[in-house]
Amino acid sequence: MKRIILFFALILCFGLSAFSQKNAIKQANDLYAKGDYSNAAKQYEKILSDDGVAPELFFNLGNAYYKSNEIGRSILNYERALRLDPSFDDARFNLDLAQLKVVDNIVPSPNFFIGRWIQNLIKLLTSNQWLFISLGLFIFCLVTVFLFLFSRSRVIRKISFYFAIVLLGISFLTIIFSSVRKGQMLNHTEAIVMSGVISVKSSPDKSGNDLFQLHEGAKVSIKSKLGNWTEIKLSNGGIGWVEQVNIEKI
Repeated sequence: MKRIILFFALILCFGLSAFSQKNAIKQANDLYAKGDYSNAAKQYEKILSDDGVAPELFFNLGNAYYKSNEIGRSILNYERALRLDPSFDDARFNLDLAQLKVVDNIVPSPNFFIGRWIQNLIKLLTSNQWLFISLGLFIFCLVTVFLFLFSRSRVIRKISFYFAIVLLGISFLTIIFSSVRKGQMLNHTEAIVMSGVISVKSSPDKSGNDLFQLHEGAKVSIKSKLGNWTEIKLSNGGIGWVEQVNIEKI
């Protein structure tokens, strides 16, 4: 009897939590529709803090910040939405739109095109999606092995043998992609500049030489940390130190 009561109590608790979250999202959406973007952003932030993350919530939050002309925070949240769901086309479109307002025009260093292609390919899917593809290919590989072992046709055995090798190779490659993507998700090595303009220093202290400036919305990679300072790297190869308070991890 106690277990039944506990079961129904848990269902009621989950139901109330879902209703509360739905109501909070509606309030945030209503504020956004009324043009109260600042309070809508605060409401979305609260939902993310209280109820957990979701790509749609990050997308809505990015929209609210974009309308409030907080470009750095809008880019940050579009990036977070894409981090959770790389296929979120609306978030990618709005991110491209927001990046047009970034002052810095950082031209990436020329890389070997195959390396760029592989990096972009890995980012198209989540770690779990790559894993599912790998498992699916491996199952097909087992089917072709079965055909190779038990088929009486020489042609089918030959074709299945080559298919098994190809499928096994692609399956192995996609599981590597899954591992790399998981590392990207967990390590949080990318960040967005939050301050209007910052000076990048040659050393982790305010007395260091100014190397160059970055503006709100610029994207950087995190190399290392020392106290309140973070060593960053730009896509064009530029390296320097900034105060940690000026950037926020994606």
